[in-house]
Amino acid sequence: MSPSESPTAAHTFQVDLRGLVDLLSHHLYSSPRVYLRELLQNAVDAISARQALDPASPATITVVADGRLSVTDTGVGLTEADVHTFLATIGRSSKRDADGRLDGAGLASARGDFIGQFGIGLLACFVVADEITVVTRSAAAPDAPVIEWRGSSDGRYTITTLPSAAKPEPGTTVTLVPRADAAEWTAAGQVVELARHYGSLLRRQVTVVDGRGTATTVNVTAPWAAHHGSPLARRDALTAYCRSTFDFTPLDSIELDLPLVGLRGVAYVLPDAVPPSRRAGHRVHLKGMLVSDQADELLPDWAFFVRCVVDADSLRPTASREGLYADETLAAVRDALGARIRDWLTGLSASDPALLHRFISVHHLAVKSLARHDDELLKMLLPWLPFETTDGNVTLDEFARSHPVILVARTVEEFRQVAPIAGAAGLGVVNGGYTYDRDLVHRLPEIRPGSSVADLDPGTVTAHLDTVAPEAELAAAGFLAIAREVVGRFDCDVALRSFHPASAPALLLDNREARHERTRAQLADDADGLWADILGSLRAEVPRAQLVLNHLNPLVRRAASIGHRELVVTAVEALYGQAVLLTRRPLRASESALLNRSFISLLDHAMLGHEAIAPQITPQEES
Repeated sequence: MSPSESPTAAHTFQVDLRGLVDLLSHHLYSSPRVYLRELLQNAVDAISARQALDPASPATITVVADGRLSVTDTGVGLTEADVHTFLATIGRSSKRDADGRLDGAGLASARGDFIGQFGIGLLACFVVADEITVVTRSAAAPDAPVIEWRGSSDGRYTITTLPSAAKPEPGTTVTLVPRADAAEWTAAGQVVELARHYGSLLRRQVTVVDGRGTATTVNVTAPWAAHHGSPLARRDALTAYCRSTFDFTPLDSIELDLPLVGLRGVAYVLPDAVPPSRRAGHRVHLKGMLVSDQADELLPDWAFFVRCVVDADSLRPTASREGLYADETLAAVRDALGARIRDWLTGLSASDPALLHRFISVHHLAVKSLARHDDELLKMLLPWLPFETTDGNVTLDEFARSHPVILVARTVEEFRQVAPIAGAAGLGVVNGGYTYDRDLVHRLPEIRPGSSVADLDPGTVTAHLDTVAPEAELAAAGFLAIAREVVGRFDCDVALRSFHPASAPALLLDNREARHERTRAQLADDADGLWADILGSLRAEVPRAQLVLNHLNPLVRRAASIGHRELVVTAVEALYGQAVLLTRRPLRASESALLNRSFISLLDHAMLGHEAIAPQITPQEES
């Protein structure tokens, strides 16, 4: 080694505790209220550890809110060495060894009962207080000393050995003096609410005592774990729990039980329809402690029609304990719960058809979402699923019995274009523009052999319209020539047919490809340079739209006999504009201009005609 070289020195990272507390309060934890959850979690885990050593040991947690806040447990306690190792080392937990496994002699059997394993829970208390005091006595030996640890948010701490009389029994008491800006979180009423929110299902008794000595036990028995006198009483208890927890009365309650992961709970069927994009907030408890009330990852996306509350043993929380860790166990639980909800759905057709009918009337979108990927479910529920058709809102099974060939309109717009005409012509058309409907209809031949399904093509409708007599079409040739010239500006052809209802003067038949081609062409015309060349290269040969004029309509027959070119142009523009409006699609600027122009021209012709036939008023008559 040369004189200029120096040996490599090892250094230890320095932790700015104030900065870390700020990080926890603003990024890891969603709210200061989590401090009480962390204290309850530590107390529960300490009791689990002690009971692993002595199953007969007491198991109580007492929270005192009297200006200060203290949490006392009858748990395993800590020795002075434990205090140095675990309370003063961020990220070190007494529940894990260096390899991430739970640590502690005699605690192996309790590992599955621990909630927290991250070693940062106590830091959450610095979100509401600048100083934490921990008084603890280990259960490891009868003569174990009482240790007091005082830690402050600036990173300093002290350890003092107290007389045995300071804590006669094993366990731990954590005391906080709240800062002025956080006093609301340690007020007695708030503490009771937080303890109920997080710890109502804990398997250890939790009691909150206020400054007047009033004690409130927050624990309740989960309705799925309680014994009820009858199935009806059990159902009423589940419904009451839903009203108190979620504030709605469910259509039904689905009990959930997965023994392999120690999960029990209930899924409540929402009484009102919700959009699939809306994520349900499921309440997940881990060994009784509330982990999250917004756990949307618990169920498959298609099960958006239920809200769950569950208690599990084997799911893993995130470091903040405000969500679930995405691992293989969570994926398996999600699939298993989805299967349970699916079984409930398929069982309704046999057990409670009336309830199934109410459910589908509210949540048919959810059923269709699931049935798309589940042949068995589709077979079971097909008779109940409603579809918009040319026969009205009917089930697909009923519609297939009346129409051996089913045509599917790809969009709501296309369906509305042809529905009146197709219905009068006896064509069976289903509106496939709604979510999932087109996919389900196309799968019908797999389930109902002999049925035929095809996408609707405008030419199919035109082929079912009656042609007019040659002499009638010849008489209207001049009118049709002008009409083709007028609507040709919109990439549209004109045809003269006879169809019902006779009250419909015109029908505009269009398809998606034709609309896309017109949009592309318009963009190409408006663009310049390279972009115009690119759009031009994409030109495709597609069928043009078609304006079908109804020869059965008296207005069309009168228009065909007009000899005045200007009036023919106005009449054709008005007929085209009305047909466009009936499609209910957004109007292009040129179409809006045409509608305005035709309306004004017709109004002008009407006033000119009125002036021609109106009697003239003489000056003498005026006087």
